[in-house]
Amino acid sequence: MTEHEAPTPAGRAGPSLREIPIRLIVPNLITVIAICAGLSGVRFAFEQRYELAVAMVLVAALLDAIDGRAARMLKASSKFGAQMDSLADIVNFGVAPALVLYAFLLDRAGSFGWIAALLFAIACALRLARFNVMADDPDRPAWQADYFVGIPAPAGALLVLLPVYLAFVGVTPTPIFALVSCVYTMSIAVLMVSRLRIYSGKSQGAKIRRDLVLPVMLLVVFYLLLMANFTWITLCGSAIAYLLFLPLSMRAYARREALEAKKAEAETSAPDGEGAPEA
Repeated sequence: MTEHEAPTPAGRAGPSLREIPIRLIVPNLITVIAICAGLSGVRFAFEQRYELAVAMVLVAALLDAIDGRAARMLKASSKFGAQMDSLADIVNFGVAPALVLYAFLLDRAGSFGWIAALLFAIACALRLARFNVMADDPDRPAWQADYFVGIPAPAGALLVLLPVYLAFVGVTPTPIFALVSCVYTMSIAVLMVSRLRIYSGKSQGAKIRRDLVLPVMLLVVFYLLLMANFTWITLCGSAIAYLLFLPLSMRAYARREALEAKKAEAETSAPDGEGAPEA
């Protein structure tokens, strides 16, 4: 035994490995499954099974929404999980949608189509990198956490596939349509890396009035039934509705920013001790 080895108790062959609770593995396992779904979407696209390819991207988006919440519910958040989630998002919402869209439609536009697909994938990576940096900014006002900066990666992936949804509902994928889709793809890429403020819906204080609980539940069920029975039409409508929501979100952010600025100005201009809580 060398001087760096610790003596082992009798009956043990060596140092034991520390056991890891299963609850710490579950969120990372969901992330890995999401990566499998995204890459499977690429495979199905190359096999010209485009509906399955798009479905796999949708499954990856659903799993992405689950893994973070599972980590918080199980109290299993970790730096490793956060990094894993970011890398998975680049694959699932940058690489996979770009390749599916290129294999289905953008290749009809030649090199211009490949450029559009590349720009989207790169924009997704840049957007995620900026998100990680801003999340660690201690000087960021708490209220700004209610808004995304630029279109979030999962939403960008679902939006960029709008030309595919349209083709599934009957739009003929002509070369002209492919060129228009290239411009649309690059526009979504720009929106992802823009400074556009988009309401996230993750406000900690968000509440629903008691009398609206049942109507909201009924509305959610109705949307899920539409997704199950009229999938591509519903996705077309959802993507267009999200794009129409963007100007409303910008307006809401501008109002909130002005309100917070007035509050800060009132606090700084108040006399010393006035408005401060008593000890």
